[in-house]
Amino acid sequence: MTPGAEPGSGFRWPEALCAPVRELPDHTRLWVALSGGLDSTLLLHLAAHCHGCSGAVRAIHINHQLQPNASDTESFCRGECERLGVPLVVERVTVDGGRSSGAGIEEAARKARYAALEALVGKGDLVLMAHHGDDQAETVLFRMLRGSGVAGLAGMPASRELGTATLVRPLLGFERAELERWARVAGLSWVDDPSNTDQRFDRNFLRHTVLPLLRDRWPGLNRRLRHTAESCGESEALNRKLAALQWQAIGGDRDRLPVDGLKTLPLAEQKNLVRWWARERGFHAPTPGDWQQVIRDLLFAAEDREPEFRSDGFSLRRFQGDLCLVPDRGPLPDAPVDLEPGEGVAWGEWSLRLESVVTPEQSLPPIRIFTRQGGERVRFRPDGPSRSLKKWLQEVGVPPWERTRLPLVFAGSGDAAELIAIGDLWCSEQYSGGAHAAGWRLVVERECD
Repeated sequence: MTPGAEPGSGFRWPEALCAPVRELPDHTRLWVALSGGLDSTLLLHLAAHCHGCSGAVRAIHINHQLQPNASDTESFCRGECERLGVPLVVERVTVDGGRSSGAGIEEAARKARYAALEALVGKGDLVLMAHHGDDQAETVLFRMLRGSGVAGLAGMPASRELGTATLVRPLLGFERAELERWARVAGLSWVDDPSNTDQRFDRNFLRHTVLPLLRDRWPGLNRRLRHTAESCGESEALNRKLAALQWQAIGGDRDRLPVDGLKTLPLAEQKNLVRWWARERGFHAPTPGDWQQVIRDLLFAAEDREPEFRSDGFSLRRFQGDLCLVPDRGPLPDAPVDLEPGEGVAWGEWSLRLESVVTPEQSLPPIRIFTRQGGERVRFRPDGPSRSLKKWLQEVGVPPWERTRLPLVFAGSGDAAELIAIGDLWCSEQYSGGAHAAGWRLVVERECD
């Protein structure tokens, strides 16, 4: 732990530090993301000073359980909050080290941290994070080395949505040396994270080796990189506005974008529109190595082809003249599932249940849920002919990737089993409406993104 000196008599927080913390949007609760380090400890004291009388200030400490001093840091955060009269919530998270996603441990910890924050906060809440000017410079340089475009080079925004809450970074205009000077004058103590000195991590290498050399050569580096971030942020805002206008002009509709309209745009605008679309749907923008080849495959492949580009959490596919954004889905049951009266079944993005409508006059036959195996036939009327399910799905325009996930509900067993429902596309009259024939109504619902 790094102790600060006792503050002199008459110490007062400088107005320059207080102003961005005091002048916040209206909020229900004010959360401080407290790591126990210098920056967040200082921010906690500023928030308590500026808003303590409101009773709205809270703190949250995310214990990643990665460092040897994790327990000591948690205890320190509890002590600071207790002294300030600020309620503290501690969330312990498990970080998988990026093994499941292929990311590094830094990225895995960041995702776990933000997921915990988002789960805790509510509508109208503000979450204060203590990122400062040095963090912003580091972020811009790091993203530049990774080959980011203007969206990445815009750096960390001063505020953004965090679930139903808003995340705010009030200290971006200050350098770390400034904050440390005031923390020492105020007599604050804090905990140093030992991982911050480990230069095996790219960010620490930039922080401790690269950036000091750059600052020696180019004084005012933070200011220069801040201007770069601001310029890139302005460019990104214009890109988003252009994409929104083109989306409307082309006739985009949530998860579909007409291919013919997209073909009229130059490559740069096609890329911009697709990136905007992905972000609007809540995903990271795709970053293919060869955009030109991806666009060519998606827009100009032969009609009998099914081109696909996979990205983080979704894929882009083409179907019947549209480019489709298809979110990744969880696995389906690997075997047929029995559907019992009064017991719902979750089937991927679907839920199914049987509801009693009238007192059944006869026992209910076995009801089972399958996926397509091939060769299924459907009879839309009890006295009508059967039809190939495959051809019917093609006729009604169900995309191939959805056909494989549709829950097919059969009544009966063995060769006598009859298809009674196809997802939420069709249900036998015996199990829909008043369900007078069976006494049971089959309810099939699909979750909305």
